[in-house]
Amino acid sequence: MLTQAPKGTVDMLPKDAHRWQSIQENMRRICALAGYREIRTPIFEHTELFQRGVGDTTDVVQKEMYTFNDKGNRSITLKPEGTSGAARALIEAHLYAETLPVKMYYSECPCFRYEKPQAGRLRQFHQNGVEVFGAKDASIDAEIIDLAMKILAANGIGDLSLNINSIGCPTCRKAYHEKLKAYLEPKLGCLCKTCQERFERNPLRILDCKEDSDKLSDAPAMLDNLCPECAEHFEKLKKYLTALGLNYKVDPRIVRGLDYYTKTVFEIITETPGGNLTVCGGGRYDGLVQELGGPELSGVGFGMGIERMIMVQDLRGVAPVAPPLCDVFVVTMGDDARVEGLKLADELRSAGIRADIDHAARSMKAQFKFANKIGAKKVIVIAGDELEKGVVKLRDMENSTEEEITRGEIVSKLAK
Repeated sequence: MLTQAPKGTVDMLPKDAHRWQSIQENMRRICALAGYREIRTPIFEHTELFQRGVGDTTDVVQKEMYTFNDKGNRSITLKPEGTSGAARALIEAHLYAETLPVKMYYSECPCFRYEKPQAGRLRQFHQNGVEVFGAKDASIDAEIIDLAMKILAANGIGDLSLNINSIGCPTCRKAYHEKLKAYLEPKLGCLCKTCQERFERNPLRILDCKEDSDKLSDAPAMLDNLCPECAEHFEKLKKYLTALGLNYKVDPRIVRGLDYYTKTVFEIITETPGGNLTVCGGGRYDGLVQELGGPELSGVGFGMGIERMIMVQDLRGVAPVAPPLCDVFVVTMGDDARVEGLKLADELRSAGIRADIDHAARSMKAQFKFANKIGAKKVIVIAGDELEKGVVKLRDMENSTEEEITRGEIVSKLAK
């Protein structure tokens, strides 16, 4: 057990680092173009934040959170998602007093849920996401959806389908809940235990049940019961998406798994050889900030799992190629040559050239073999004769040509 990672966790190994870095670079670049700034919140929060924010009727809170008492006997939870922490930070730092809307993103945010590990679903996973506070118009909903589509496409994840829905606001949802409960009550005996528990507290979540979804195909739809304000908001969203050239499908079954959602909810799905996979989900949460003790302030955002994105890249055969570890390898023979070689490698790195040198006292043949293995395009040779003459030999590994260059000129030549 000592040499095995805990169940539901995986290591990011050096050979995969470039993939994570590429995803982060695309996230930062695309978000910056739209005026989003990065936020980082603690890996753990007070448990009450998620009970009130995510909702105590959700599977996340009821079954999946990593919760413990710290040495001060305070209930602490490793964060299961990124939105609640961002909202708490907004309130604590009074960010709402700045110019609105407040646009933020997080990158490689570690999250924890005690779920059954499976492909693309881990107990520790990492999210990229955006949150926007203080923008009521549906144009911001369309903007973040567009951002999500662009981020996925930039990472080679194509064949995307956008599914949208509106789950209304507390005003129209109250009347809908009564209608839904009247529909569900005769069926309660056939539903799973979790659905029966949700019947009184949050019947909308029953529609999200994977076990009973086939039994509820004729359930009344929230879309048919929206108040005028929510209906107008949804119509505007569709108009904005069309203006952005984004095709969409209205799916009245999307409710999302967290209680803070209002009005817009959406999912982005990609086709893979292994079937369709959800790669992004999000929506609007206009009551969250106030629920957590802040002012009345609208919110909207999304999250996408990095491990799932990497899995989809593999399934679609679009994983980015790792850059070579080294552009120039310095081969040395003898202690004096190694001293000079170490100095030269440092000069090359200072000039922005990826350079490496042998630290294992290998033979010259073994050094060339190692240079080839790590993808070095050029090799500089420093041996006894070259050292005395103040020159080095530069070999092109691709065409096997070699030339002699003075030691003082080699860095400037390679830096061109």
